[in-house]
Amino acid sequence: MRINRRSFVQGLGVTASSALLPTSLFAQNLTQNELPIPVLNGGESQGGSQHYNLQLQSGTRQFLSGLTTETLGINGSYLGPTLHLKNGSDVAMSVLNQLSEPSTLHWHGLHVPAKADGGPAQIIAPDTSWQPKFTVNQKAGTFWYHSHLLNKTGEQVYRGLAGMIILDDEESESLEIPSTYGVDDIPLIVQDRRFNEDGSFRYVGMHRDVMTGVFGDRILVNGTTSALFTPSTNKVRFRILNAANARTFNFAFADGREFSVIATDGGFLEKPVALRNIVVAAAERVEIVVDFSDGGPVDLVSLPLEASSPYSTTGMMRNMMSMNTETFTILNIEPQSALQRSSTLPDQLTSIRRMQAAEATRTRRFELSMPMGMGRMGRGGGGRGMGGMGGEFLINGKPMEMDVINEVVPVGSTEIWEIHNDSMMMHPFHIHHGQFQILDRDGVPPGQEEMGFKDTVKVGPGQLVRFIMRFENFSDPDTAYMYHCHILEHEDNGMMGQFTVV
Repeated sequence: MRINRRSFVQGLGVTASSALLPTSLFAQNLTQNELPIPVLNGGESQGGSQHYNLQLQSGTRQFLSGLTTETLGINGSYLGPTLHLKNGSDVAMSVLNQLSEPSTLHWHGLHVPAKADGGPAQIIAPDTSWQPKFTVNQKAGTFWYHSHLLNKTGEQVYRGLAGMIILDDEESESLEIPSTYGVDDIPLIVQDRRFNEDGSFRYVGMHRDVMTGVFGDRILVNGTTSALFTPSTNKVRFRILNAANARTFNFAFADGREFSVIATDGGFLEKPVALRNIVVAAAERVEIVVDFSDGGPVDLVSLPLEASSPYSTTGMMRNMMSMNTETFTILNIEPQSALQRSSTLPDQLTSIRRMQAAEATRTRRFELSMPMGMGRMGRGGGGRGMGGMGGEFLINGKPMEMDVINEVVPVGSTEIWEIHNDSMMMHPFHIHHGQFQILDRDGVPPGQEEMGFKDTVKVGPGQLVRFIMRFENFSDPDTAYMYHCHILEHEDNGMMGQFTVV
């Protein structure tokens, strides 16, 4: 732990809007903490399968000096290990719930059978275990796992029930890219949190927390505040997971340097894409490679969304509730004096066949809507029952109901899903079961950084997003997959639906 005045001063100068930050945010940059790297868990080989033993548990963590926070974690006090999977391997999970409340564990982005998906139907009661099995059948990428308990996903994730998944295949292992975990291949689980004066998490406390989702005033990276990373190589691959409940981050470097985007939710892009900033909504992932050959210190930051951004809040809601308009320092970076030389990034990372709209046999439309009145908060802090003038968060005019299957999809079919956002704020829309390709937003094809496979897509206010997806494998008429907004307080309050693949 050490003091770094450079980072503090630099953080002040990123943009003029940083002057709007509350004092507590600047305070977190005065004392630095070494970036912790989650344990890499590759499982144990038993009988031809890889076995992973996970334990949901309560604990404590000192995020703020002199204060203790009660937390939830997986094989630890807060967050979980990074699970390392390989394509083609048979996986056996054993998830033991040692909490005093039920939970679930969802493998976000993985193509698995519905009964192994870990959605709201796969409840793990206290002092019991859940033991799903599946064969990994998809290309390399960065995924994650988290609680998906009905009406309490937001609270349990906020308290720590989440972790990263790294999936490798023959292609990823053959590429000359940074790939030594914890050295030049660095997981960054980025969250914003807020705390009460006694150090406890301050979760839903007002109506706004449900309307916008819970926004925090402290940045945690891999479960620590004021994180410092010291590269030993001139190129570093950051696997960035936006594990916030609601916040959208606009990642950039404080000196404006360029970086290469090599992968998003579902794996590699065909070619590296050079950018200076990238907008990542809740639940999205992005892998970037950045060059530190100049040896100078620099901060990874999040910049405000411009008012003209298609993802910025609009209308009356913008005037009432400022969102995603702050500047944050995410990670202090101070390279070592002598850096090991890295390979040049390849021009080609993978090959992706772009699906065509004409391949789809059906188009489904989903309308996202939310209340604008001042109804009361949901029960349990963040869960259902907005009531009053507020109503509920809806998809196609209906809130989530566990006994209702909203859609039935034929196995092997290719479909276009049209997602229309009939509200004044952006919703990151996520679908379980597999990965899709974005066709267009309001008729305009996505940028090169969104031309890969995705499982979560930003849908801005008033936008119509179309994506195309093939529903391969795992026919099960009795067990549903989910689709929902990944602002967790919206999901918990009804913006979610269910579909079966038959």
